[in-house]
Amino acid sequence: MQITDKTAVTIHYTLTNQDGEQLDSSRGEEPLLYLHGAGNIIAGLEAALNGKQAGDKFNVTIAADQAYGDVSEEMVQVVSKKMFDGMDIEIGMQFHADVSHGPGIITIVEIDGDDVTIDGNHPLAGEDLTFDVEVIEVRPATADEVSHGHVHGAGCHH
Repeated sequence: MQITDKTAVTIHYTLTNQDGEQLDSSRGEEPLLYLHGAGNIIAGLEAALNGKQAGDKFNVTIAADQAYGDVSEEMVQVVSKKMFDGMDIEIGMQFHADVSHGPGIITIVEIDGDDVTIDGNHPLAGEDLTFDVEVIEVRPATADEVSHGHVHGAGCHH
């Protein structure tokens, strides 16, 4: 069976950046299980998986605009240190917060007196990413999975 919209897809992957540094991998762990066509993975990888089937192995480099987007300077702000009242903050700390496009991660990038510079860009924004992928399984998604927008089963929503 080929990967198309409304299929449940299981893959193993290794993710590397432009310098070849490994950022993430499912190998040696549980494979990634997702609903194809539901926007559950980055757009460029989903497009690269279209038409593939169990047993296929491939490498693909996804441009930043099809991965986590380009860096947006509008997502960088200077806020008052008072927003973090009672917390010991450090450069590099990350927080979950609502950003302009919904839930996201805010990273503290600079602390200057009472001014704290935060960055709401995804940590991988602006990076081209390379995936080494092996398709493990492809099956039709159930009606419940399609209506819920994600796959059900081991390691997923029950």
